[in-house]
Amino acid sequence: MPLRQNPLGARPARFRRPRVLIVGSGDVGRRAARLLQAAGAPGRLLALSRSAQHLPALRAAGLTPLLGDLDRPATLTRLAGLASHVLHLAPPPQQHVSGRHDPRTDALVAALRRSRSVQSLVYVSTTGVYGDCDGQWVRESQPLRPATVRAWRRVAAERRLREWGRSGVRVSILRAPGIYAADRQGGAGRERLLRASPVLCKQEDVYTNHIHADDLARACVLALWRGRSQRVYHASDASELKMGDYFDLAADIYGLPRPQRVSRAQAQALLTPLQLSFMSESRRLDNHRLLHQLRLRLRYPTVREGLLAS
Repeated sequence: MPLRQNPLGARPARFRRPRVLIVGSGDVGRRAARLLQAAGAPGRLLALSRSAQHLPALRAAGLTPLLGDLDRPATLTRLAGLASHVLHLAPPPQQHVSGRHDPRTDALVAALRRSRSVQSLVYVSTTGVYGDCDGQWVRESQPLRPATVRAWRRVAAERRLREWGRSGVRVSILRAPGIYAADRQGGAGRERLLRASPVLCKQEDVYTNHIHADDLARACVLALWRGRSQRVYHASDASELKMGDYFDLAADIYGLPRPQRVSRAQAQALLTPLQLSFMSESRRLDNHRLLHQLRLRLRYPTVREGLLAS
């Protein structure tokens, strides 16, 4: 990875080598940070944190922590001019008061645009922006038809960032589907299998898409340097599975009972509205851009490899 290049030219000393700001230092952010450190970035990795309690852990991980809250824009003023590359992993707020907008991304852009130091920004969005595609193959040029408020907020964030990108910042959007890993909260479906949550019967089941957390982190790092300006990428593996088949596969690998198959009508009485929302959209993602433009070699090309590795 070209971290040792000097793309900034004759700038102030602190900008002569790339500085990466990670906004949203959760699971994927920490994985990306480890990759950046392995590529030669220790001491030049910044991480935004809304809580002072998290600062010692970030320092212990080799990151330079910055205290700031995306929900309190006044705390973000020091971000201006600090970083040449930004990895934006923070989700929109869940509160209903924000409607279909993402005030967190608005606040981040407002803080960063006070200087012209940022060269590239990578934002991890969601494939939920497409809505239901009836199981069809979807490319990045597919019209957006978000069906939930949380998906609308992602659309708003994408538009805000790409608008800012037209001022000269190379913005890349990674639309990610279901993220899994054995060492990630939520794991790789094991907890759901242990709860014996049902899945839809084969006739009513939906196609789902997946990406291992390690591969998503690798895509993030590559996009910081290889992502094309204002380009969208599907950060998805090559699996072609319906949801029930995924959990059947996970159950067989973990040695657990396969989940019960129920009709959609039965599911409405057994599952939460949030769980049902993920069973209401069906699509298959084309990941050609990820593999051929970002040149990512998936460590886990399908969920079978990822689940077996866990």
